[in-house]
Amino acid sequence: MKILKNLIVDGKHQKPIVTDVFYQENYQPKKVVVFCHGYKGFKDWGAWNLMAEAFAKVGFFFVKFNFSHNGGTAENPIDFPDLEAFGNNNYTKELDDLESVLDWISSEDKFKNEINSNDISIIGHSRGGGIVTLKAAEDDRVKKVISLAAVCDFGSRSSTIGDLENWKKTGVKYVVNGRTKQQMPHFYQFYINFKENEERLNIERAAKNMTIPHLIIHGDADTSISIKEGENLHKWNPKSEFEIIKNADHVFNVSHPWKSNEMSKELQKVVTKSIAFLS
Repeated sequence: MKILKNLIVDGKHQKPIVTDVFYQENYQPKKVVVFCHGYKGFKDWGAWNLMAEAFAKVGFFFVKFNFSHNGGTAENPIDFPDLEAFGNNNYTKELDDLESVLDWISSEDKFKNEINSNDISIIGHSRGGGIVTLKAAEDDRVKKVISLAAVCDFGSRSSTIGDLENWKKTGVKYVVNGRTKQQMPHFYQFYINFKENEERLNIERAAKNMTIPHLIIHGDADTSISIKEGENLHKWNPKSEFEIIKNADHVFNVSHPWKSNEMSKELQKVVTKSIAFLS
């Protein structure tokens, strides 16, 4: 298996999009899968590398990347050395980054014999699940979409509500990262960007307008994003498939760092279901 780590994709926002690809080099065109991490996430979190290998083993060309403003850097793509970037992230930057990755993989010369650019699917976890739902509805290169433990609404998230008056006055509010103990900033631009792009960022509208196959997977023990959000996505797109993973939490019973050579059985179920859906 060919694994290329920390490739740099140029995006639209002056920061690199640090990207990994996993595939079997056999000069056969392969279905492409692009994976988007969630809020306070990164491409190397937990068992995402094991997930990438599982897709590549069965013949997919698997791409995962850090959003340009997720707080990682090209030198240190794990965790959040660049909190300034994290504070300047927003939803439209993430949509732009995903578009840049789709542009790159569709046109990168060194992969042209390895990919089928007419068969691209996107997968997103948590907030990334909202991003892929929006992108699938606006980019016809995307042929299938999978949302994992996904949010169904950006307007009700803590990043767009709360004490707006104080946030506007100080220009920043902080969220504690429970694992790293960092005070992670959200600059007020996040709220302004959301309000300016509210229609484009409407996940309900995107789900209702979805015309491609859509798989929704949610754990029934998810305490971070209620399973009701998965149910809403399915209700808005009745043609979607809805898979409930029993006893699975928000990250399908994986943690970071993940020391095992195998995925949790819950994440394995996610991967098995996703591969069947994309095949």
